[in-house]
Amino acid sequence: MHVTVHPPDQRVATELHAVERRRQRALVDVDLDALDEIFDDTLVHTHAHGITHTKTQLLEHTVSRRPYLDITRGELLIRLVGDVAVVTGPLTNLLRTPDGGERTLAGVATQILHHHDRGGWRFISFQMTPFSERK
Repeated sequence: MHVTVHPPDQRVATELHAVERRRQRALVDVDLDALDEIFDDTLVHTHAHGITHTKTQLLEHTVSRRPYLDITRGELLIRLVGDVAVVTGPLTNLLRTPDGGERTLAGVATQILHHHDRGGWRFISFQMTPFSERK
């Protein structure tokens, strides 16, 4: 089976940027309806520290800890394979710590989305790798 990897056209790129912005807002605002809509039921979300959550666990974590204070992205590389998008790029999270303080975590995130049968893109995988010290 031959698979072609290619960049998105402008319409698809706009859709993917929009769903990523929606993800960011929904995590900061703890908008569970939006998160439920854009996260596939099979979501695997691996945090920078290595803990992996299912969709249900990530939603529970977001409600109980309200960790996301701000999320920003840099330039995104988007590649398509059929109805699957692989999105890679820098990510900076301003996070609430368990003791009520704040910390910033920056790194590179890779997200995988699929175009759902009922329309729209849904996240199926997330992996963040924090930046290490650079020499």
